[in-house]
Amino acid sequence: MIALSDYLVVSAILFAIAVAGLVLNRKNVIILLMCVELMLLAVNTNFIAFSRYLGDTAGQIFVFFILTVAAAEAAIGLAILVVLFRNRNTINVEELDHLKG
Repeated sequence: MIALSDYLVVSAILFAIAVAGLVLNRKNVIILLMCVELMLLAVNTNFIAFSRYLGDTAGQIFVFFILTVAAAEAAIGLAILVVLFRNRNTINVEELDHLKG
């Protein structure tokens, strides 16, 4: 039987990898979006683990909402990325700060 602490350790490792990816990589927009998705995965793992441990389905319902928001975020983020690449011919974050108004 897998204990609750095992799920929490895996979730903490996923979240730490995502934060490290955000901090260390400030150039590629695709990797930044993947790190945000990895953070959401860590949060979902916590919700599922606590939902299973407490015997309550509220955590699983929250996971469905987070999954729909993550899917919408990924679709809109990639669409914006495609438009930026067509206009600027780069996805480097440092070169995209010219968009400030």
